[in-house]
Amino acid sequence: MFKRYYPYYAAAFVAALMMIVMSVDIRSAVANPSAQATTQTIRELADKNNFHFGAAVYTTHLDHPEHVETLSREFNMLTPENEAKFCEIQPKRGQFYFGKLDRLVDFATQHDMVVHGHTLVWHQCMPNWLATAKFDREEAIKVLRQHIYTLVGRYKGIIPIWDVVNEAIADDNSGLRDTPWKQMIGDDYIEMAFRFAHEADPDALLFYNDYSAEGINAKSDTIYDMVKDFVDRGVPINGVGLQSHFTVGSINTESIAKNIARLGELGLQVQITEMDDRYPGDGTDKIYQKQAGDYRRVLETCLDYSNCTAFITWGVSDKYTWLRDANLGFFENPKVNPLLFDDKYQPKPAYYAVLDILSRRAGEAPVLTDEEVKAMRGARPVTSGG
Repeated sequence: MFKRYYPYYAAAFVAALMMIVMSVDIRSAVANPSAQATTQTIRELADKNNFHFGAAVYTTHLDHPEHVETLSREFNMLTPENEAKFCEIQPKRGQFYFGKLDRLVDFATQHDMVVHGHTLVWHQCMPNWLATAKFDREEAIKVLRQHIYTLVGRYKGIIPIWDVVNEAIADDNSGLRDTPWKQMIGDDYIEMAFRFAHEADPDALLFYNDYSAEGINAKSDTIYDMVKDFVDRGVPINGVGLQSHFTVGSINTESIAKNIARLGELGLQVQITEMDDRYPGDGTDKIYQKQAGDYRRVLETCLDYSNCTAFITWGVSDKYTWLRDANLGFFENPKVNPLLFDDKYQPKPAYYAVLDILSRRAGEAPVLTDEEVKAMRGARPVTSGG
């Protein structure tokens, strides 16, 4: 079903060979204080922890061999950054375009990666024909059902996880966000979306995904009440995605832990779905040290709970981070470096922080010294268990 891209994979293979020739130790390419070298990757250590560690990817990124090599080497999961959203899949009513998503799914299949589908319903990516529609309730339900049946059904047994609804809760805690779906169908459009997705693929794991609700607060309370109601009434839901777009030094992992725990008590999985760690102004060694501590603490918190099953960064390289987009409005820093790899795909301190906690949790030798871990702002004391 998926087209193969042999020239593209050949380029990736050549790039990988060049990296091997240049350096057997992937740590040697960057300045890092630790003398405890490792040749293991995040992916290898995540596999040893029976854990998914992923990244968001846009199809055009696959045209760059260094991106391909880093993605396939370091991650065992990927999330389509935009390719599975309504506006990309069905730009005209009844006309579905799967080419971009097929390419990502094919890449994941070739590299033995799990795909976390994102997202079936999101108010900010609706094609004009739908966003401006004046459908009555029944017609809107028909559109919603057809879209979900078609998309989820096409990848049944291939994409095992879907963000069914994205960002449906209002930021001011006034309840559901006032979206076209809510206006046309009513509050129960979210429940319908989950039921339609389950009908299209009964084996897929279905998630609700949102931002600014990682820890305990008014918004996460509203989400908790909604998903608890779903669980109590048998609405098919399997988990909650915590987007985790953070600012360096502002993360309350104790609060995040409490939220993960209470969702686990409902029998729900949790995944860190869109992790990045921004900051104002220029990056400095001090900022990158704090950023490394943030990544370590969030991952460590996730690993502390058996129901936290994946950690996904919103991108692979700083080169393509969405946070440099001048059109964002709410946060613009064209120099921000919020991810694990820099513009040249060299690992940053946060990469080694992630590598270290995964290595310790796998019962293997630490990557960083205890002193280096303690130097990360807010890092917990190191113990034998990680």
